[in-house]
Amino acid sequence: MPGSADEPQVLVFHGAEAPDGLTRAGIEAITEIGDAAPDGETFETEATDDPGAFTADNLQQYNAVVFLSAEGAVLDADQEAAFQGYIEDGGGFLGVHDASAAQPDSEWFTGLLGARAADGGPEGAQKAVVEVGDRTHPATESLPLEWSHTDVWANWEENPSGSVHTVARVREQSYDPGEGALGWDHPVSWCRDYEGGRSFYTGMGGTAESFGSENLRTHLRGALQWTTRLARADCQAAISANYQAERVTEPNQEDQLDQIGEPHGLAVADDGRVLYIGRGGGMPGSPVVTDWDDPQVGLGEGTLHVWDPESGEVTKAGSLDVFGNKGGGEELVKNEEGLLGITLDPDFAENGWLYLQWTPHEGIDREKHLAERRLSRFTFDLETNTLDTASEQELLSWPVQVHSCCHAGGGMDWDSEGNLYVATGDNNSSQFSDGYSGNNPEPSFEGTSFSDARRTAGNTNNLNGKILRIHPEDDGSYTVPAGNLFTGDEEGGGKTREEIYIMGVRNPSRIFVDKETDWLYAGWVGPDAGEPSTTWGPAKYDTFAVMSEAGNQGWPYCMGNKQPYRDRNLPDPETPLDWYDCDNLKNESPNNDGLVDLPPARDNNIWYSPQGGGPDFPRDENGVPSYEIDDQELKLPWLSGGGQAAMNGPVYRYDAESDSDVKWPEYWDGKWFVGDYSDSDPRNAVLLDPSNATSGGLPVHSESLQDIVPIGNDGVGNLMDWRFGPDGSLYVLDYGRGFFTADSKSALWRVTYQGGPPTPLPDDHIGPKGS
Repeated sequence: MPGSADEPQVLVFHGAEAPDGLTRAGIEAITEIGDAAPDGETFETEATDDPGAFTADNLQQYNAVVFLSAEGAVLDADQEAAFQGYIEDGGGFLGVHDASAAQPDSEWFTGLLGARAADGGPEGAQKAVVEVGDRTHPATESLPLEWSHTDVWANWEENPSGSVHTVARVREQSYDPGEGALGWDHPVSWCRDYEGGRSFYTGMGGTAESFGSENLRTHLRGALQWTTRLARADCQAAISANYQAERVTEPNQEDQLDQIGEPHGLAVADDGRVLYIGRGGGMPGSPVVTDWDDPQVGLGEGTLHVWDPESGEVTKAGSLDVFGNKGGGEELVKNEEGLLGITLDPDFAENGWLYLQWTPHEGIDREKHLAERRLSRFTFDLETNTLDTASEQELLSWPVQVHSCCHAGGGMDWDSEGNLYVATGDNNSSQFSDGYSGNNPEPSFEGTSFSDARRTAGNTNNLNGKILRIHPEDDGSYTVPAGNLFTGDEEGGGKTREEIYIMGVRNPSRIFVDKETDWLYAGWVGPDAGEPSTTWGPAKYDTFAVMSEAGNQGWPYCMGNKQPYRDRNLPDPETPLDWYDCDNLKNESPNNDGLVDLPPARDNNIWYSPQGGGPDFPRDENGVPSYEIDDQELKLPWLSGGGQAAMNGPVYRYDAESDSDVKWPEYWDGKWFVGDYSDSDPRNAVLLDPSNATSGGLPVHSESLQDIVPIGNDGVGNLMDWRFGPDGSLYVLDYGRGFFTADSKSALWRVTYQGGPPTPLPDDHIGPKGS
């Protein structure tokens, strides 16, 4: 292993023709970094412009080699071979800025760098925002999440993301990237273990003045700590090839749901067993009954399956007769009710209790087209993997209209206090409001409105379009914890439901509660309008939000960052009325039986339309956006839209005590997984600023998961749910390629990490213990 543990040495190599001021500033910065380091982490710096220093014997004395200024720095074949041998022997490399132009004809050096600067990029220094995605690497762990820095910003011939471990990106929206811009994913600093050694590169350090930046010096110090073996770091975590995605369920046998039902949700037990539900659809081509005069109308099989990681076997644990199996077609035919949600009791390993959110077929009103949504607790036999359907204890139920599709919700999760969160959809159609605010009061069936979400999501007295919070008790009842949105006694009672924690959500199919913070994370599907309207308001926005306290997320009055819709009402719902005031909302629908004055709408963290992520507009003196598509600014360029069906995911929490060899690395700790049903829309892990996360702060950084959770017909083409297991692996449900069925692509997948431990390995690490 090159270098010394007692007196680490760093060789700084620069070209004889390199700019003197820039070179001198870089050498001084690195020298001062080494001298000023804490005891046990200092290193000595030697600078040279002599390629003759690159001999096998000479390089052995250095812990790391820095390429500082490339102009005039050329190694011959023997010198490069000596350098290659040094790296293979465990040496470290740090490339700074125009080191990317060194050894231009060397494929090996290109591999060491990770990327080459492209021709035609911006010239001259510009101020830009650097966003830090890696909160664990010594080069970035103590830097701000985002910081302004003036430098010369290069574009890359090929984007290295996925083949290197990116620790920081430069935000192109903050400067002029010129020709060859890379878009939202513009790596500026990265690292990886390379051919036995360690390689770190940063595109910063392109001006003498930049080396005076304390943030850049902190960055370089951490990079040198790792490359010299004074600190350990994981430089494999964001490399796509280090993840293995495996389909763990087989296709169903013909005419049987023996492996999987129509995928609709999963839960992972502490022992690693994965329990997953099927909504109610059968195999492709299975008969469905749509005639309301037929007693079997909508009858489906809601399934529960269990995958055991020890045996790799699937058990069909049980099924329920549900309403909702009506196939596809128009919204007045199809239906999305059924077996919609599953969660396991916090003491599942001892009591075998699980909770299902479902729509029983028994008791549907075929005259009024009404059904009952039910939250029930069942007992699961832990020895036989069997659901005891006779053990049902009903905690809560509420009416849902089933004349019109869609948006049933279903997600459930627990906080650290044993409170259960239950997400319900607004249970309405938006096709009668041209895909804008589902606020048309007119369409109804037998007295029940089915296109006015002010009856449901916007109604303080209705449990649809909400996230409820209750505390289940051992006897099968529940209590309501303090701090929900309403007490039930507002205006003398009868106008609110105390179970409501969050109102104003449309179709929150997936929710997650991070038990380290008890923050609630949710995503919901938007309406159908393809473009914004200067008459009616924003286009369809699929939405994600993180919430730490009760509140109103806005639907159907406001969406995104409090962008209002236009009100409408009887007698003519086609006549636009005033814009909703997001801070002073009123529910004046004739279908409202709750409060008129509503809690104000809150900002959401993520929203996206067919035009892209985070659309925003200039606003007039009343705060109303222009909704002119040419005025639109996309604040979240890493997101694109189209078909759009938001599928909220977990926040990953790294377990340092776990001895699992497949757990995802610490790099992902605290990152929130957000995605879309469609693999043509992005799936990302995002980093929020804790100081504004629960007040609608935009994500600071995003990491694409497209090459880790595989897309395409033979991958996870249609994401339906995703959760981490106790071993730190990611479980993903693929809905399949049809609708309202379980086809040959309907499957449970498992994504594991294969990248190995941080480096240098403990025996090679020369720094202080614990670093």
